[in-house]
Order: sequence, then C-alpha cells, then structure tokens
Amino acid sequence: MKRKIIILLTSVFLSIGCLFVADRIQKDNGNIKVSMESFEMDYVDLNGETKTGTITYKLYVPKTASKDNKASAVLLLHGYQNDHETSAAYALELARRGAVVMAIDEFGHGTSSISMINRGYVNHKVSVNYGTDSKEDGTYKEIGGQTRYKVLMNFSNLSFFNDYYSKDEDGNQLYDSSMGGIAAYKILSEMEMVDNKRMAISGHSMGTWASWSTAAAYSNTNIEPKATVLQAGELFTKDAYDADKIHFNNVLLLTAKYDEFNYFRDYSKQTVNDSVIKNDISSEFLNVEKGSGQWNTTYGNFSDGTARRRQLVITNHRLVTHDKNAIATTMDWLSEAIGFNNKRAAYDQTFMIKEVLVLVATLITIFSCMVLMSILLDTAFFKSLAKPELISLRVSRKGMKYWKPALITILIAFITYPFCTQLGHGLLPLPDTTIFRMTIGNGFLAWYLILIVIMLITNLISALKAKKNGAKLSCLDMGLAAKENSFGWGLMFKGLIMASLMMIFMYVQCFLIEKIFMLDYRFIWPFFKSFTGTRFVQFLIYLPIFLLFFVLNNSKIFAANQPSGAEQKGLIGFIRCWYKNALCMIGGVLLLIVLEYTPFFMGLGPGADLLFSSTFGGPFMSLMIVFVPQVLVFSLICTYAYRKTGSVFTGAFFVAMLACWIVTGGSAIL
Repeated sequence: MKRKIIILLTSVFLSIGCLFVADRIQKDNGNIKVSMESFEMDYVDLNGETKTGTITYKLYVPKTASKDNKASAVLLLHGYQNDHETSAAYALELARRGAVVMAIDEFGHGTSSISMINRGYVNHKVSVNYGTDSKEDGTYKEIGGQTRYKVLMNFSNLSFFNDYYSKDEDGNQLYDSSMGGIAAYKILSEMEMVDNKRMAISGHSMGTWASWSTAAAYSNTNIEPKATVLQAGELFTKDAYDADKIHFNNVLLLTAKYDEFNYFRDYSKQTVNDSVIKNDISSEFLNVEKGSGQWNTTYGNFSDGTARRRQLVITNHRLVTHDKNAIATTMDWLSEAIGFNNKRAAYDQTFMIKEVLVLVATLITIFSCMVLMSILLDTAFFKSLAKPELISLRVSRKGMKYWKPALITILIAFITYPFCTQLGHGLLPLPDTTIFRMTIGNGFLAWYLILIVIMLITNLISALKAKKNGAKLSCLDMGLAAKENSFGWGLMFKGLIMASLMMIFMYVQCFLIEKIFMLDYRFIWPFFKSFTGTRFVQFLIYLPIFLLFFVLNNSKIFAANQPSGAEQKGLIGFIRCWYKNALCMIGGVLLLIVLEYTPFFMGLGPGADLLFSSTFGGPFMSLMIVFVPQVLVFSLICTYAYRKTGSVFTGAFFVAMLACWIVTGGSAIL
C-alpha cells in the first residue's frame, strides 16, 4: 500500500511538472501574459428576440505590448468540435512575435453560453461553391429534417450573403455566422495595448466561415482587418454577396492536400492537385487569368490589400491547426500584412513541445487513476471486487474459436460506424434543442444504440444455442457475476462506485490545472476539460447509454470471447490479452481508416466519398484519427481492470465515463 501511494503521488507530481513546463512555454518564459477572460454580448435567438450571453476567450499579451507601445492583434476562431485551445499553436507563435492574440470559444463550444443554434439556419443548402450554384442543375436545393441537421448543413452559408442564401420563405435566417467573432473583434480592437489599424483574423474549418463573416462585418470601417488567414477554408464567388460594399484584405488560404471535407477541396472528389489551383474559383480568388494560378505563390500587393495566396499543405484537415509549414507561412504572411514587434524566424516554433507535454500529463493522469484503483482494491470495502481468479473459471478461446467471433465483432463495427454515426449526427429523430444537444454525441449515441441491439440479439442467440445443447449461458461466463446462476449486483455496484471515484480523482486534477495553468488534458484536440452546468447535465443525459454500451461491449470482448492467455500473470500475460482486446475494440475503425485513406493517398479521393458519397465523409471519417488513440487507451484501462477484478464492470464504467466526458465536455452543443 505504501509503495502504491508513493507511485500515485509521484504520478500526480510528474503530471503537474509537465504542465508547469507547458505553461512556461505558452507564456514564452514570462514574455507573454496569458489569461482567461469573457465578455457579454447581445445576440438574436431563433424567435427574433434579443438576449445576452457570454463568450469566453484566452488572451495572449506580449510584454512588449502596452498603451504606449501598441501591438498588432489577431483574432483566432477555432473549428467545429474544438475550442479556444485548438487555436493555441497559432496563438503562441503569434504572441511570441509580439502580437496580441484573442482565441475565443465560439457559439456552442467550450465554455461560451450561447448555443450553436443561435448562428441561425435556413431550409436550403448548396452542393458547390456559393455563387456557382443554380436550381436548374440541382446544386441549390431545399433541405428538411432535424434542427441540428439544418444548422450543420448551413455551416458554409454566411449571414452576409445575399438574401437568396441567408434567408428563406419560412421566416428562418442566418443571424451570426461569425459565431461571436464580430463581437470579439470589436472587444479586441478596443484594448489599450492594441493598434487597431494593424489587426487580422485567422480561423480553422468552421472558423474560416466565421473569419469571412467577421472580416465582412468590418470591411470599409476604420478598424477593418488588414489580413485574413483561412486554415482549410472554402471559397465563394462575388455573386454570393454585395461585392460593391464588402472587400477582403490580403487573404491567405491554407489548403490541406488530404482534406476529408469536399467543400475544402472545392467540391472535388480527388485529393487536392493542380486542377484545384487552376479551377475557375481559384482563378477568381487569386485574380489571375483562368487556369494560370500556381500553388504557394503570392499575387497582388499587401499595400492595397489585394495580396492573395493559396498554400498547399501536405497534411489532412485536422492537422492544419498544428502543421509547422502552415504556421510558418502564416507568420510570414501576417508579418507583411500587420507587422510584428518581434522579428523571429518563421520556423522558430515551440508550440509542439507544449502539446507533447500536455499529452504526457494526460497519460500520466490516466495512469494515476489506475494506481488509485489498485489502492482501493486493497481496502476493506472494495476487497470483494478483486476477484482475478474468476478469469480462470471462464473458457479461454484459441484459434478460429477465438478469431471467428473476433472478426465478426470487427466487421460489425466496420459496417455500422460510417452510416450510424453520420446519420445519427444529423438525422436521428431526437429532441436535439432540449435534451440530446451534443451534435457529435448524437452520432455516437446512434452507433452505440445499434451496437447495443446487435449485442443483445447475439447474446440471445448464444443463450438459445446453449439451451439447445443442454447448457446455460451464465452471467459468470459473460464477466457479469462471480457465481454461475446469478447476476453480480454487488460487483456492479462497487464497480460503479470505484469508477466514479476514479473519475472524480481525474476531474479534480483537470479542474485544478485549468485554474492554475489555463490548460486542460488534450493533444491538439479537446479530450478532458471541466464542465459548465449545462454540459454536466448533458453528461448525465448521455451517460446511461455509454455505460450500457461499454458493459455489453466489454462482456463480449473480454469474457464471452476471452482470449487464451488471459489468466497468465505478469507483463507477458497482460500484453497477450491486451493486443487482442484492443484489436476487437478498434479493429473495425482501423479497417475504415485503410478504406478511407488508401485511395486518398493514391490520388483517387477519400474512400467514403468514392463508395458512399460525400454525405458519409467529413466529420466522423476525419474523427477516426482522433478516435483510434482514445480507444487504444481505453483498451489498456479495460484490460488492466479486467485482470485485477475478474469482471467487466469497473473498466467498462470508467471508460464509459471518460468517453462521455470527451463528448460532452467541450464539443459542439446545439
């Protein structure tokens, strides 16, 4: 017990140490003041009523910036399912060069109180770049369905566009496609250390549309942005808006070669190639003769705001936020457009060290939860939960007796993931404005519900087969009990309490590091962050489905199809057990990654787009590269917990809480 407590305390201190160093890096060793702030803004809700809400933001102020030595300033706008911290790489590098940086939580993201629905929506969308569509060829079409579906389908439709796009005959309209960016830009421009004649905007993905909208709002004003940098953004023609009244200064578009979203590839099904830079909409953007545009070439002049460039970045959609070449190009671009007080080389970058340190801290904190579990199992109350001997009472399968059900499990996930997640994301009939408000959460909700039904049916089939053979499928065989003919209510109850204590232990650490260091547990994308009251309620709403799914899933994978060697003690036994469990838990998504990216890298296009249409590409396909590492960590947790307790409850409950926390803690809320 003493040794375990020492390991626990050491883990906590190591995590804090990593975060302390990460904090020093984000503050450039004291040269940047970093703070979390907020402001109140008025917005119009869908009933047309004006209300007040809160926008939160992270502010980076270099020591060189002051009332007497005003600095250039940049507003950063994150993408869908992200928050202000996803903008941290650009924020840090800009602040290191002397710019004041504001990175906000847009509507429905992070801790801002204004929900995403207040962006507004209309009942139509286009399937080409705005301004190149027509009703005759079917590229301008009406849409119906769930509220969240209409909101999601209108992400690329902007509130400064012509009424033809931004309003509909049902009385709906787009209110603020800047998602708080317009209000934030004004706040930033009024800060005493900011030179509001040297301001710029940059956004990623959903944030690029917010960037266009913010830049349009301040066009031809005395604080108009001198540059806009789009990190994986979409173009539109001048026919989409009033080009006589709105103009955009010095626009840089960073285009990912392997962007999973077709609108960021100019609606091409191929990987981005030379045909994209030479197409009509690129030619209009670059203001060059049709077909003459070149990648990585600046056209126009910074002095009159006509500078244009389309930079090809060899990465995928999500990684544009942390690509060193994209950031270097941005530093050079903004140096020309708004100037910096500190002339650092473009490739002098430290952001990735900070990201890795935060990742290491996250993993150490999860490890500390496993140590806590081991300590609790030694206490009198939880001692009855530690029954590793139950593993040896179950049949361990080998050869095809193991691999046949394992492969079936993998194939079921492979087949159901793209359809259930994407359709559940937008079209699953749910009370999405009142109860199930997590948009990405509804995709996982749909997938988990289908898998729950499949697992219950297969359990019933297994029970009938056992009965036919004169046997009985017992809860002991399924990892749900310590005896043959009963359900392990005591194991479940104590497993739930233990998982809750582990969750609380991790949450308290997360809460404290946010308050102390203004960091949370993540790597590039949001993983774990403290809840607002609204988000905690959402956590409680989604949690029961997550709990049921992971209990049934772990029962199938860990106990009912227990791999040979599961009972073997030591590290070798753990590895023999874990890699098969991990393969079953994530194998289907790994197959989808191969299906998605193999033709993509061959230049044919994303696999989901080619096989099923772009409807099944996009969010959940690009999410796979984030999802796989999470589930690999979950499989380690579950394997360790199963081998320590002999049942599936503790591991299943804990990872269900972690998964639900990830989905509800900071991602998009309608």
